[in-house]
Amino acid sequence: MGGAEAAPRPAPAGKDRTLSDQVYETILSMILSGEIPVGAKLPSEHMMSDELNVSRPVLRQALKQLRENGVVVSKQGSGSYVQKRPETAAMRLAPVGSIADIQRTFEFRAAIEGEAAYLAAERRTKENLASLRATLEALDACIRNGELGVELDEAFHEEICEAAGNRYFAAARVSIKPNILMGLNLTRNLSLTKPQERMELVQQEHYAVLKALEAGDQDGARAAMRAHVENARNRVFKG
Repeated sequence: MGGAEAAPRPAPAGKDRTLSDQVYETILSMILSGEIPVGAKLPSEHMMSDELNVSRPVLRQALKQLRENGVVVSKQGSGSYVQKRPETAAMRLAPVGSIADIQRTFEFRAAIEGEAAYLAAERRTKENLASLRATLEALDACIRNGELGVELDEAFHEEICEAAGNRYFAAARVSIKPNILMGLNLTRNLSLTKPQERMELVQQEHYAVLKALEAGDQDGARAAMRAHVENARNRVFKG
């Protein structure tokens, strides 16, 4: 675009990947490579749909996702502009082709795990709370030692689903566990590239969920869990 070598045209969508996902990832790659720099105006929808060989509705869906991620901003009457370049470390840790799936997994988790935390705040037992606190204390040690702690992070979330007393929450997570682990590995690896305060911030979010569960605060538990998962999603695109 704009005189540069043409971007690869999206391949036909696979079973689990929509064409808009592929267009999203193609445009994201162009932003990451610097082909479309921060502050630059994107080509017109007509031009982009022609160059990417997709319909305008498909392109608009991809642009909508880029706006939701804060990568692109639309200015009324002017067009769309690159607002920020996603963190390059994130793209090294997760192939661009997996980013759309990771984003969608975080959206699903925020909904499912928020409701699981809501029910867990009412139904948790003393044993549940003791196990959750022990898991977070073990995760504290990982942070002190500069370790990744993906297994403990995942265990914390699994235990909350179990404390909700409804097996379908845990079953829903099991059905997408590879995607969940990919997202956890990505976000925790990203945090290790930052000052330790970044990982401690993530841990504070975990403790906020636990505090609400201990208090039996259902609305607070739901809000804390949703905020934690949505913050994790946002951290992938924090430039």
